[in-house]
Amino acid sequence: MDAAYPGTAALPVFGHQVGSGSLLGDTLEDMKACAFVVDHDGLIVAANAGARILLGRSAAELVGQDAHDLLHRDSQGHPLPRTRCDMREALLTEVTRHGDAGCFACGDGTLLHLSWLITPYAVGAGVTGALVLFYEREQAPRPNTDSISRPPTELERLALLAETTTQLTSTLDVEEALRRLAALTVPLLADWAVFDLLTERDEVRRALVMSHKDGVLVERHDLKGPMPPVPEESPMPLSRALRGAASAVAGPSTYQGPPDSGIAVEQRRLFAETGMHSAAIAPIRGLRDVLGALTLGRSQRRDVFTAADLALLEDLTRRAGLALDNARLYQRQRKVAETMQRHLLPQLPMVPGLEMTARYVPAPHASYVGGDWYDAFPLTDGAHALAIGDVVGHDLDAAAGMAQIRNMLRAFAWSQPESPSAIVTRLDDAVMHIAEVPMATMILARISVGDEGLWQLHWTNAGHPPPLLVAHDGQTRYLNDAHGILLGTGVTRPRPDAVTVLPPKATLLLYTDGLVESPHHSIDHGLHRLRRHAASLAHRPLESFSDALLEQVRPHDNDDDVAILAVRAPDPAP
Repeated sequence: MDAAYPGTAALPVFGHQVGSGSLLGDTLEDMKACAFVVDHDGLIVAANAGARILLGRSAAELVGQDAHDLLHRDSQGHPLPRTRCDMREALLTEVTRHGDAGCFACGDGTLLHLSWLITPYAVGAGVTGALVLFYEREQAPRPNTDSISRPPTELERLALLAETTTQLTSTLDVEEALRRLAALTVPLLADWAVFDLLTERDEVRRALVMSHKDGVLVERHDLKGPMPPVPEESPMPLSRALRGAASAVAGPSTYQGPPDSGIAVEQRRLFAETGMHSAAIAPIRGLRDVLGALTLGRSQRRDVFTAADLALLEDLTRRAGLALDNARLYQRQRKVAETMQRHLLPQLPMVPGLEMTARYVPAPHASYVGGDWYDAFPLTDGAHALAIGDVVGHDLDAAAGMAQIRNMLRAFAWSQPESPSAIVTRLDDAVMHIAEVPMATMILARISVGDEGLWQLHWTNAGHPPPLLVAHDGQTRYLNDAHGILLGTGVTRPRPDAVTVLPPKATLLLYTDGLVESPHHSIDHGLHRLRRHAASLAHRPLESFSDALLEQVRPHDNDDDVAILAVRAPDPAP
């Protein structure tokens, strides 16, 4: 959060124009290697013929698109999170980097396994992007059945366990942890990996069924879903594993007799659908409870599981249990934090003649609570107060400080029918003496019906990003007046007020800095992006307007939380 936001009358041009576009294109076409160039935002500026042919995409399909979103995938063809993208990191840090395990999505949907080199590259006057060179990587020959059937050596076993620990401890997402473990065990140990998880209500859910086909992992969605309850006395292997009993080896014959439970029926279906002739089933235990069971099955390879294989399987499930325990604890904490945040943020009042909506998005890597807040409430004279603010930080302390400031603001505004600047001055004094808040920014405004039935806005700004006024025809302007010092500095200065009229059907947008700030761009760049996108969305209904702004404007590399409050004026009464 910046301490203050100066006037924004002179905003930079959004993006940039490559003045030597033809020269850039000619330079790329001269290269024999497949290559494309991206600007500082990761948008493709140019791509040579080699890149277009190998990717199966035309220039029109490439230029102007986000290279990461359009092309980059993981080894299973899923979109790669930006936080795990080495190419993206190299672009943002302006370093040269090489990789031998990348995957790009081709135009026909196939996956291209490649090696790549990315290096900083000047794409315009004073603008540095990156040059990406890539070539198709030769695929390692698939191991034959005999080599797959060979039991892992002690060194391979230790390497598998070490990689399992690394992969599972680096994610707090349950589904991602299951997929990683499936990728580690299939096809190295088995042709199928099946995960059955127990919920907090002791219900069973078949969470993942993964197989290996034609060199890639394939998920069987038709075999996933809810499962019957765990029978208390069943001797069947999966039922025993879900009760926490020891691991066991099973086959189709295990479930061919009269079924003793609904789970036995589902297991018979699993063997029939997958063609598994041998399976090893082990419980997944957490620190206190049984979390589920892992089934590894063999259908293509000829060898069967033996009791000797169960020791390795149990080592794997022990690590899986710790990882799932941590992931579930994190998800419970996040749910509590999100519930707390929902209760801290208010319900918006119904104001006759006005449309009003708000959004809050927590910081992605924090505690899912933060110091960004909004508020709207009636005043004693019939007007309504609008407020938005940002307490330093995005954690539980910031959320607690936010609650203190919001409650004190409501008390001052309701009990003292004064100007917004006078109320914020009182609030600043209280923050310094009775609140546990380091520093904060905010905007306080009064909105009421003025002359000729038009709505009037009277506001003061304490170090916060300026409000944006968006006319229905797409004209925009920042309300840069009434800008004063932020709260909590201990400096006493007069706070200004300003007044403006909201044109009919105009949208007033109050927002926090997480919507416009990025570690890699200036605040003016973010403000210009917001103005441009808001203008293009001016005709949309207010709910859609707000959702689209968050989706299109919020920087992908920003770890701050975001709050917005949008108000739309009506047509004047005839």
